[in-house]
Amino acid sequence: MESISQTYARLRSAQKGRARGAPAYSVFINRPVGRLLAAVAYRIGLTPNQVTLVSAVFTFTAIALIAIVPASPVIGVVIWLLLALGYAWDSADGQVARLRGGGSLAGEWLDHFVDAAKISSLHLAVLVGLSKSPDIPQTWLLVPIAFTIVANTTFFAMILNDLLKGKRGVASAHSTGGGGILRSILLLPTDYGILMLAFVLWGWPLVFFGVYSLLFVACTAFLVAAAITWFRQMARIDRENATP
Repeated sequence: MESISQTYARLRSAQKGRARGAPAYSVFINRPVGRLLAAVAYRIGLTPNQVTLVSAVFTFTAIALIAIVPASPVIGVVIWLLLALGYAWDSADGQVARLRGGGSLAGEWLDHFVDAAKISSLHLAVLVGLSKSPDIPQTWLLVPIAFTIVANTTFFAMILNDLLKGKRGVASAHSTGGGGILRSILLLPTDYGILMLAFVLWGWPLVFFGVYSLLFVACTAFLVAAAITWFRQMARIDRENATP
């Protein structure tokens, strides 16, 4: 039986291409950590769906802490660690599937289902958590509400892009190469890994809110710019398929 290091090396050589300009934390930190977890999970016999559920346990435990437990510096660090582990395990499920010979529609559905629930509940938990702070004016709570809308719309649009392109036989972003490192760094404010890291500041509500709001602005700007690009891509595909 191959060692964990051999499994890790096999995964690395078979790693799928990253989306063009994917944010740096997700590519350079989360994916390698997820690869290591995938090698361990494969060795102990976990299925991809079980890995997805492990990810969900870490993530939703953190989300519950955000909404329920009083904010403090220690709780902020715990939330960040739980979210980071959940994100790394989320990266591991697809890699375990590749080690086992390929994924399944059911597994992909479960992965996206958990992701969708995570995206909505994380920002709504922030809304609940911040509402308990006397330092945060009620009108400021519009930010996590708006962030929920932006995050959900972005996620749905990305899934829809791949779905519609697949119907026309067009390669998705995940199979078209990585894009530049500079682009990956510039997109860091939109990276889920940076949002997770912001929770280290959870014990200082005003500071956290300031960083969280800046990330919201960055994600909103990205969505507006990306939506224009994505719409133009769909229009171009329509024209190409309409050509005799």
